[in-house]
Amino acid sequence: MNPLVLDPAAPRHAGTALSVNVNKVALLRNTRHLGIPSVLRAATLCLQAGADGITVHPRPDERHIRAHDVHELAALMKDWPQAEYNIEGNPFHNLMGFIRELSSQGMRPHQATFVPDGEGQFTSDHGWNLAADGERVKPLIDECRALGVRVSLFMDAEPGAMALARAVGADRVELYTEPYAAAAAEQGTPRQAEQLARFAAAARAAHAAGLGVNAGHDLNLQNLTDFLRAVPGVAEVSIGHALVADALEHGLPETVRAYRRAIAAAAAPAGAGR
Repeated sequence: MNPLVLDPAAPRHAGTALSVNVNKVALLRNTRHLGIPSVLRAATLCLQAGADGITVHPRPDERHIRAHDVHELAALMKDWPQAEYNIEGNPFHNLMGFIRELSSQGMRPHQATFVPDGEGQFTSDHGWNLAADGERVKPLIDECRALGVRVSLFMDAEPGAMALARAVGADRVELYTEPYAAAAAEQGTPRQAEQLARFAAAARAAHAAGLGVNAGHDLNLQNLTDFLRAVPGVAEVSIGHALVADALEHGLPETVRAYRRAIAAAAAPAGAGR
């Protein structure tokens, strides 16, 4: 066997899972009509290099991930039974259609991440306000869970909101990490420490409510290890933009391995290997 290619049936990594968001690969492909770079090939390279899952966020305008990508990736993931397929999106737009279609075809995703973004929104920039939207969201969470799909809600790092997420039936929350990433750019400042404390408190509140914790948005090789050291029990990080940008320099396989090393470093004693 090629030593650079993992056995699809081999056990995946313990600890925090790395799910690679391939939206930006699709965005580049869509600038021409040649089908390159291939989203399927990129996902395969990531999985071969040790990624624990693939994430897509198909928006209604199809500016990056398109409907055929969602279905083709679902078919690909059947060859990687130890990896997870996560589909993000607004459940009041196009997300539920994909969940229903794939489930009816025997290719249901492992996780649906509900994100409260607008149809033309540049990127996700806030979590759910469940006091306002909880009653509308709950029946759709119930539907996903009835189909066997785990539901994660994209949430701001507000400890008081975690019990509401559990009350509407979510299995997990994905903490929106851009405020931490912005503070981490000022490494060693009080603002970084304040954000880490805020996210740690939100994670503890989520666990206390019976929720799993995911995280994502602007995490990168420079800030990921510190985040995972400070924030307890993160089950999964979903990373796309920074990982694809790093891959332009180092290639996808080596970049995935670098992110796996950053995750592993968080579990090592501080200062180990330095």
